[in-house]
Amino acid sequence: MITVKDTVHDHIEIDGVAADLVDTPAVQRLRHVKQLGTVQLVYPSANHTRFEHSLGVYHLASRALDHLGIEGKRADRIEAAAMLHDVGHGPFSHNLESLTHRRTGKYHDDVGELLETGAVGDVLRDHDLDPDRIAEIVAGEGPYAGLVSGELDVDRMDYLVRDAYHTGVPYGTIDTERFVRELTFVERGGVADGDGADRDGSDRDGTGRDGPELVLDEGNVQTAESLLLARALMNPVVYTHHVARISKAMLRRAASDLLDATATTAAELRRMDDHDFLAAVRDCRETAELSRRYDERDLYKLAVWAEYDDVPDRVHEADHAAETALEREIAAEAGVARDHVILDVPPEPTMRESTARVTVNGDIRRLERQSPLVSALRTAQRDQWRLGVYAPAPATDRVGRAAADVLGLDPDGLVTEVRGAMPTTLDEFE
Repeated sequence: MITVKDTVHDHIEIDGVAADLVDTPAVQRLRHVKQLGTVQLVYPSANHTRFEHSLGVYHLASRALDHLGIEGKRADRIEAAAMLHDVGHGPFSHNLESLTHRRTGKYHDDVGELLETGAVGDVLRDHDLDPDRIAEIVAGEGPYAGLVSGELDVDRMDYLVRDAYHTGVPYGTIDTERFVRELTFVERGGVADGDGADRDGSDRDGTGRDGPELVLDEGNVQTAESLLLARALMNPVVYTHHVARISKAMLRRAASDLLDATATTAAELRRMDDHDFLAAVRDCRETAELSRRYDERDLYKLAVWAEYDDVPDRVHEADHAAETALEREIAAEAGVARDHVILDVPPEPTMRESTARVTVNGDIRRLERQSPLVSALRTAQRDQWRLGVYAPAPATDRVGRAAADVLGLDPDGLVTEVRGAMPTTLDEFE
């Protein structure tokens, strides 16, 4: 057994297959992948990594399994998946995922090949675990996968508390102990047996559609709401802070230019850590200026910061090629180099957690149908959404006017909106 002192969960005891996985290269690599990417440019103490987060997810999964009475091989599979759930992340976590997915067709939870080979595969097979089964759980497939990758998963529980702790904001606090105590698995026709098996002892078809689902036990609507509220409060001041958004967009541009200018492949980029990636863009002539700006925090500035309802549908619906064409058009109209314009269109607002299920008067109900808070939080999420156009400081006015024209935005409304919408948390760092 390994005992680790953790900032969030105090002492974490790691045993069994998870203890053997900790020192594999795939897991140790996560020591060099920041959990929050570029958020450290806003909150200097936000330097925690995917490694310590993985330990926390394992810890919460283990506590939940103890509470649920799930033991044996099934528990081993879930604990292994909890420890390995982030090994597919590329540098700066989710930030480059859209780029690598376009070129490889794989997301961070497509880890089958990674778990099958090397030290991880050896450890899993030594414990009589099928790497493919573990990969399915990481991807949210199969019975009981919801504990690691679902609407009420221990992944969310850990990262919200951990991110709040390391940024110092008071918004991500949730009662993880109560969460794991109140989780239960139920069949769509009744409660699952305590050992986690279906009543006939099988796992059904392995898809999870007919198997048990993870729910919060009776009387815990407010517990589920606390998860939604924590996420909603963290979003504007941490996850989508404008400085984090700008720096992430600059690194995405640098990554794209790196792949176009060098022999580096998207598959290789996925396996880099933060340090590998920053070294690569520093050494590439085509990305050296963006790298310098990131290293020195000489970031692009906001030229446009527009609300959801002010953005035309054609821009909301634009794919990557269309966004690139719009960037070129804005640059041409503003009379600046194309690489001095970055268009940042976030995905449509979603709230996956609202589909979580809770037990109410003996019935299993979706949280969104039971909680009036969900509707308010959905509205707040939409209100927090912003389209950004970024450019170097001397060109922001020209680029802003050009972007308003090309994108079909109201230029008179944008100046007030940009200044009024900027979060003021830690403006001294700007």
